[in-house]
Amino acid sequence: MPLKSIRVLDLTRLLPGPYCTMLLADFGAEVVKVEDPKIGDYARHYDPKVDEDSAIFHSLNRNKKSVCLDLKLQKGKIDFLGMVEKADVVVESFRPGVMKRLGIDYEKLKRINPGLVYCAITGYGQTGPYATEPGHDINYLSYAGLLNLMGEKDGKPAVPATQIADIGGGALPAAVGILLALLEREKSGKGQFIDISMMDGVISWLQTVLPNYLSTNLSPKRGEQMLDGSRACYGVYETKDARWLSVGALEPKFWKMFCHGIGKSDFISLLEAPLHEQHRLKYEIQTIIYQKTLSEWLEVFSETEACVSPVLTFEEMVENPQVIAREMIQTVSHSTLGTMKQIGIPIKLSETPGEIRTEAPRLGEHTEKFQKTLKNCSTKANKGVNG
Repeated sequence: MPLKSIRVLDLTRLLPGPYCTMLLADFGAEVVKVEDPKIGDYARHYDPKVDEDSAIFHSLNRNKKSVCLDLKLQKGKIDFLGMVEKADVVVESFRPGVMKRLGIDYEKLKRINPGLVYCAITGYGQTGPYATEPGHDINYLSYAGLLNLMGEKDGKPAVPATQIADIGGGALPAAVGILLALLEREKSGKGQFIDISMMDGVISWLQTVLPNYLSTNLSPKRGEQMLDGSRACYGVYETKDARWLSVGALEPKFWKMFCHGIGKSDFISLLEAPLHEQHRLKYEIQTIIYQKTLSEWLEVFSETEACVSPVLTFEEMVENPQVIAREMIQTVSHSTLGTMKQIGIPIKLSETPGEIRTEAPRLGEHTEKFQKTLKNCSTKANKGVNG
């Protein structure tokens, strides 16, 4: 596997950090979760439980190991520094300053291991007036200006059902940053510090709206953007059986086929109509779509390239033939449950594919094994605590 020689010490909890290190673990990295002996990763305690831990914990922490260390104690620090000596990557998600107060910040760790790649995932980054402020996904979306653009034109901002900042703004840039730093280390032999801000990551996602503002100084408004549901060709319509049909007929060829499908060829010329006309179009299209059930509309568009899709529930999604073909829901073995279903691996490599090899670890499952390897911890690590 492409990362089989890479050891990652993962001090993160909950979602952004564990998602990042899950990607690395899926492709062979040895990811060691360094957890508090009493509580561990907070995500272990969520409901619903699967065996001892939560379903989300099992999903995010497959292919990993767990070692319990109390980093507030001298013994825990010494053991951690001993692990750092033989590590390639450290990932943490504490607020800036926490690792320094613990005495195990990057400046100290790189003296023990100059080749160490150190990634810090935080809400606002290591610098700036908000650096030490607390926050969650909704706060980062708010500051980035994205939340203000989400939702209906005359309604309040709509909170997304999944964590855009945590995963898209934090976990994914962190994984890319780690791989870039490891690639650079191959040439220079030196590690480096990776500063990931989830707010920064969300701002970088605004490629379809922010460049327009930066060029014109005209502020975008909710419900008036090309891809936010304001146009008739790109939206969601309710069917007769209270289901939903999504339409993404942005291009003229798709819009033409959609208009033919709903029996309104006179709408074809209105693809780029002004906003007030788009509102009328949406109302008329909704009236038409409401005349048939979802299955009936899917039959209408079954042989037509109009970018029309059903809005699926989870029950339907997991049985969808495309999802099955792409192995995005996998059944894997589990030591106590027999089998369990897991979200699959989205990155498909032709020669060295990722793999779900082991289940999520129990709290401290691998502590004893690692402590045996640390019995002869080097003088460098022992001195590092006070260095």
